[in-house]
Amino acid sequence: MTSSAAAGDRVPTRTRPHPRTRIAHLGLGAFHRAHQAWYTELVQRENPGDWGIESFTGRSPAQAEILAAQDGVFTLVVRAASGDTFERVESIVRASDGNDGARWRARLADPDTAILSLTITEAGYRRGPDGTLNLTDPDVAADIEFLRATGKPESDRGCVSAPGRIVDGLRARRDADAGPIAILSCDNLADNGAVTRAVVLDLATRVDPALAAWIRDNVSFVSSMVDRITPATTDADRREVAEHTGLADAAVIVTEPFAEWIIAGDFPAGRPAWEHAGVRFVNEIEPHERRKLWLLNAGHSLLAYAGLARGHRTVDAAFADPELAERLETLWAEAAEVLPQGGPEIDAARAALRERFANPRIQHHLAQIALGGAHKLPPRIFDVVRARRAAGLDLGTSAIPIVEEWIAYLRRADTPDAESAPLGAGIEVGSLGVEDVLGILAPDLREVLGLQAIES
Repeated sequence: MTSSAAAGDRVPTRTRPHPRTRIAHLGLGAFHRAHQAWYTELVQRENPGDWGIESFTGRSPAQAEILAAQDGVFTLVVRAASGDTFERVESIVRASDGNDGARWRARLADPDTAILSLTITEAGYRRGPDGTLNLTDPDVAADIEFLRATGKPESDRGCVSAPGRIVDGLRARRDADAGPIAILSCDNLADNGAVTRAVVLDLATRVDPALAAWIRDNVSFVSSMVDRITPATTDADRREVAEHTGLADAAVIVTEPFAEWIIAGDFPAGRPAWEHAGVRFVNEIEPHERRKLWLLNAGHSLLAYAGLARGHRTVDAAFADPELAERLETLWAEAAEVLPQGGPEIDAARAALRERFANPRIQHHLAQIALGGAHKLPPRIFDVVRARRAAGLDLGTSAIPIVEEWIAYLRRADTPDAESAPLGAGIEVGSLGVEDVLGILAPDLREVLGLQAIES
């Protein structure tokens, strides 16, 4: 086969029977398929039939429609600097439209469902500047009204926000007496299980205090640290799969060889033996989260905003820029001084990141990384400043340039209009200064960092 056209109508098909569906997932995107679905696939190959996934989309049904046409099966391209390998992933049993409220409630009400996992991005938790559930968010407000008005919805309508959908699904589970469940967050937020618990319980309490009490007694909120670079798939990637496999796969996912998953929490209804696939289970997640947020994610933000300003398009191109590489090393050194692991583990993590960022074949686009800065900068950049301040160290030199470059990014003509929305209604991006951003995203640091910005 030499082209996608030559592949004809052959699509990826299953080599094993459908596994029993035990996991519901919210956030059917590329990362979920390259990470949680892949780890579960590795377990399934050894013990088929136990832990299938039903994955639900966020807003658009498009990804569900594409994957459903292939019975949930897709090709994962693992792209190393030396070449590609192709893996067939069959762990997703069903791909569903997240807007189908009836289907969503049925999945969560099924006693077989033991885990609800999430990849909804930092913005999906719908938190306000103070970290609590944002009650001024129109979707959150509409979901609360919908849930208050419907004891047992009979229609296909469901909630829009992730916290609303979770509460809707958990209410259906309680009403069905389906037993306990674990909710597993897989997003780049510190202590993401606690974040999920807070927004879900806040919303549930406003809808039905008895439901909130049931959630406290029957739902565990599990934290995890996840790491695998997964760039957007291109037509060229799909053509490559057709050439190498003879399959016309419309659901191709591309990722890097590196993968890491660290989990802390309880699974009252059971879980896959993910440890057999390399997942680490720990008692304390925070040190691992900080390492990833302050090294990889913060490095991505620096390269994205500074790299775009210097005409670069991808991570490897920005990393090859000597000035940006030097700034990245400074950012990592400042973070390393306040990371709890210290020493050899941090040195090894930095060495791995240099190799990953330099991979010229991953083509991780800076424009993709740059989105969502209002949600990403606080845990990636400002938390390092807070930790240095608490440790009696200077504030470091990395934060202010990144904020300045993010503001410049917001002013670019090609920046999506929604990017500045989290800063608040009616804010004119063109008039923003560093102190304005700090006042919104890090008010506790406005005075000290604002002074540093003036001095610089």
